[in-house]
Amino acid sequence: MTPRPSLGLRTRLLFAFALLCVVTAAAVAGGMYVQARNDILQRTQDAAAQAMTSRLQTLYPLRNPAPGPEELGRIARTVSDGNISAVALYQETHSLAGPPPGPPAAPGSGPPPGRRRPGGDAPALDPGAIPPELRRAVAGGDLAWQRVVRRGAPILIIGTPLLIVERDQRTRLSGIEVYVARSLLPEQHSIDELAARAWTTGGAALVFAVALALLATRGVLGPVRELGRAARLLGEGELRTRIAVRGSDELAEVARTFNTTAAELERHVEQLRAMEADARRFVADVSHELRTPLAALAAVADVLDEEAARLPEPAGRAARLVSQETLNLTALVNDLIEISRFDSGVAALALNEVDVAELVRATLRVRGWSRQVGTELPPAVTARLDPRRVDVILANLVGNALRHGEPPVSIRLSADPQRIALEVRDHGPGLDEAVLPHVFDRFYKASAARARSEGSGLGLAIARENARLHRGDLTVANAPDGGAVFTLRLPRRAHDPDGGPE
Repeated sequence: MTPRPSLGLRTRLLFAFALLCVVTAAAVAGGMYVQARNDILQRTQDAAAQAMTSRLQTLYPLRNPAPGPEELGRIARTVSDGNISAVALYQETHSLAGPPPGPPAAPGSGPPPGRRRPGGDAPALDPGAIPPELRRAVAGGDLAWQRVVRRGAPILIIGTPLLIVERDQRTRLSGIEVYVARSLLPEQHSIDELAARAWTTGGAALVFAVALALLATRGVLGPVRELGRAARLLGEGELRTRIAVRGSDELAEVARTFNTTAAELERHVEQLRAMEADARRFVADVSHELRTPLAALAAVADVLDEEAARLPEPAGRAARLVSQETLNLTALVNDLIEISRFDSGVAALALNEVDVAELVRATLRVRGWSRQVGTELPPAVTARLDPRRVDVILANLVGNALRHGEPPVSIRLSADPQRIALEVRDHGPGLDEAVLPHVFDRFYKASAARARSEGSGLGLAIARENARLHRGDLTVANAPDGGAVFTLRLPRRAHDPDGGPE
């Protein structure tokens, strides 16, 4: 499953700052907007109710407890002006509790002539436009108001009953209800301006937050990038990499810790390199020192081999054993010397233009494997290679397939304009999956049972080093239908050790 790509640290910091700013600005601006809106509407509502009550005071004492349409019109005109329209209704009533309202009388007219100011925006008010909830509240003897929207415009409707004071100072509802309507468009405009200012303030705060986030990320991510660059260089082998320590904050502490860790790592690596160089030098020196006595032993072993058949059985068996172990020790020393050349960087290529198919046939013919190994070798495939080193690689791969695999063993050659590939395959059980990653390790043997009797464990390591010396590679895998497949890939024109083309 492909991991989902994550956002970078800079993006996440910017997003966090922006989100915090938006939430804070929305909370503050929203709270201020709601408070200001309520205050504006409350002041308008109180002022309209106060003005209505003040104008109704001029009507007392009521001239007619049961007014007709003309009287109701006069009451309506009393409380109307250029911004407020009014209507007066009459119904029979006897107490403050108020029975259900009866049919209203004829409404009064609008503002009296000469009272409407030019440009006034008083909304028209008729009895049918009064909400039933407001009618019921006023019928119960309360001064009540309600905000409604008519034809897309907000208006405030205020209603109040007129009271009659009896001789015994008791009051009762007169049955006259007065309703006024005031446009809330000016207040709506003010509220809209507040909202626009809130949005503007929020946008400015967002821009400020992004700018602040950029500054903050620059200050935070600069040392982080430097730390990442230094860690990358350290991973690439630049063990002298250090970070400049600035300040005394957490990032400075991280930089100091990195520098301390890098210094300790450099010290340990230098110690390990020195120990490895000493070990390689020791192996090379011992191997070279052993060559002379081994040459003498090999000569003696040849004589013993020739005489073993004529010696008594215990002596003959001992002679053959000495001869075989001398050959094994000679092979091991030669392998160690070859490995030491690779480690010291003195191994070189002797390049020649060769026919690859003929080179493979010569390798098999010299070792007597021509009848045991099947080949698939297209003709006219040439390459510029070191034939001795390619012979070493093929001999090791084919020898292992014959010893540890099962027949048939085959070699297949394929080529393109840039590279050649040689596949050596057997049809045995293949290699265990746990063994595959370690096949080319030095002194590694897949079977502990043959750790003493077969090989030194250096053959495949030397084969891969020879392939890499050609700027190629050697890989291994198990075939789907069984058997191990070793694939040698080499460029058709190898390069000399100093990197220039031959």
